[in-house]
Amino acid sequence: MKKSQKIKNEARARRHKRVRAKVFGTPDCPRLSVYRSLNHIYAQLIDDQSGKTLVSASDADVKEGKTKTEKAAVVGKLIAQKALAKKIEKAVFDRGMFKYHGRVKAIAEGARAAGLKI
Repeated sequence: MKKSQKIKNEARARRHKRVRAKVFGTPDCPRLSVYRSLNHIYAQLIDDQSGKTLVSASDADVKEGKTKTEKAAVVGKLIAQKALAKKIEKAVFDRGMFKYHGRVKAIAEGARAAGLKI
């Protein structure tokens, strides 16, 4: 691995630790964790007390939307619908190591639009 790549990975790990130090999910208010890869986006509602994933969704579950950002918004709506079906109304948003813009922001806004309180 190149030195520049190692520095970049260390910076991402530091950012992730900083966010996770402040965000914790409980059974009544789980953590909405987002992971954004180059081509896909994934979201999970996690109860950190028991260490279990309560609900998950990804863009593989989504058929509509042309751009990646549009698909991310639909993933946000989908995870909110699944959460509301399990009587989960509130969540704390965990952006991980990613900036709150683009696809990550689209998931949060989609979930809010579908009725999940973040």
